[in-house]
Amino acid sequence: MRKVLVIGYVWPEPRSSAAGSRMLELLGVFRSQGWQVTFASAAALSTHRADLAELEIEEVAVALNCDSFDAYVARLQPDLVLFDRFFTEEQFGWRVEQAWPAALRVLDTSDLHCLRDARHTLLKASQQACGSEAQRHQIGPVAATPQQLYAAMAASDMAQREVAAIYRCDLTLMISEFEMQLLQEQFGVPPSLLHDCALMLIPPTQDDLPFSKREHFLSIGNFRHAPNWDAVLWLKNALWPLVRARLPQAQLHVYGAYPPPKATALHNPKQGFHVLGWADDAHRVMAQARVCLAPLRFGAGIKGKLADAMACGTPSVTTAIGSEGMHGALPWPGHIVDTAEQFADAAVQLHEDTNAWSRARAHAADLLRSRFDRQRLGAELLARLERLLATREQHRQMNFVGAMLRHHQHKSTRYMSQWIAAKNAVSS
Repeated sequence: MRKVLVIGYVWPEPRSSAAGSRMLELLGVFRSQGWQVTFASAAALSTHRADLAELEIEEVAVALNCDSFDAYVARLQPDLVLFDRFFTEEQFGWRVEQAWPAALRVLDTSDLHCLRDARHTLLKASQQACGSEAQRHQIGPVAATPQQLYAAMAASDMAQREVAAIYRCDLTLMISEFEMQLLQEQFGVPPSLLHDCALMLIPPTQDDLPFSKREHFLSIGNFRHAPNWDAVLWLKNALWPLVRARLPQAQLHVYGAYPPPKATALHNPKQGFHVLGWADDAHRVMAQARVCLAPLRFGAGIKGKLADAMACGTPSVTTAIGSEGMHGALPWPGHIVDTAEQFADAAVQLHEDTNAWSRARAHAADLLRSRFDRQRLGAELLARLERLLATREQHRQMNFVGAMLRHHQHKSTRYMSQWIAAKNAVSS
């Protein structure tokens, strides 16, 4: 029986974020093989975390910069260690290699953080060039070619750290084909280090309510995720006024985990803009809505909210960044637009035109089946991991850059961590 240790940046919250849904799906794939799975994290326990005991997954609290982790890994002797995002690999990767070098080291990016960060920087630069607050509200989504993105990313601390973590690992799970292409063509990452794995915890298709039984627009997303908060601001300041000008009685319900006071302050029933916060059942409210709005101006990865909309039979309006990596050559179940006027036109059409709404919804089933088949994706992942476990040493010999980075980069990380551990030991 394989032993898997997953080191989480946070405890998985599948009802709060797409990253939490993805993590729970990965854990389910491992457990489907009867593998012994342990989930460890140094994060504080969260209210909305998943009940891992239901999946027979052991939970272990670990400490940062503490040698007790090394001893724990040496006792566990895992076959595979999965790092949840690159910051976790930075903290624990060298410790895993030192304590149990036989373990296959796998990184799950969730999304490419340096890509999201670069797009955010480009958006802010465009806004700062505006002469007024009103003009800043009108700035649309970031439109940059892979070459332009590389120019914005190459010198950034985050890109260098994240790509270095990818090289240091035996395999990195990527959720977006666009990001895989960017890493290979612009950063020169070998395909042997990457695996296309668009696993998401997508709900079973709901009993679809017809057009006549649905009402209102819906927007949903964890408020702690910067692209989601920016999307709410763009909705409030630029997009929703255009929709209301066309549909004076329209109502927008904005849901999301962890709404800060600055978000709840936007609640304005007179404008039909309702900030409702946490949804006890996100899939239920999605299945009751007529149209999902996801006006993302920057970001990365694939968007759980849009996959959920497909499963719930809810057409969506989003941007090219929102749909990135999700549909390939298949038609989108709604509209992909990148200007405020186009967004409002598309939203109103889907909300009012039953034929347009039905045509959009019809595209969802094919897209989910083609792009997000969990059985196929899970089987492909397991087969790739088994091949790597059987050829681990040969695989590592071919990754000289990774070996070099582990030798040099982790020396500084290791010594800093050991210094903190020694300092903590003296102070206690």
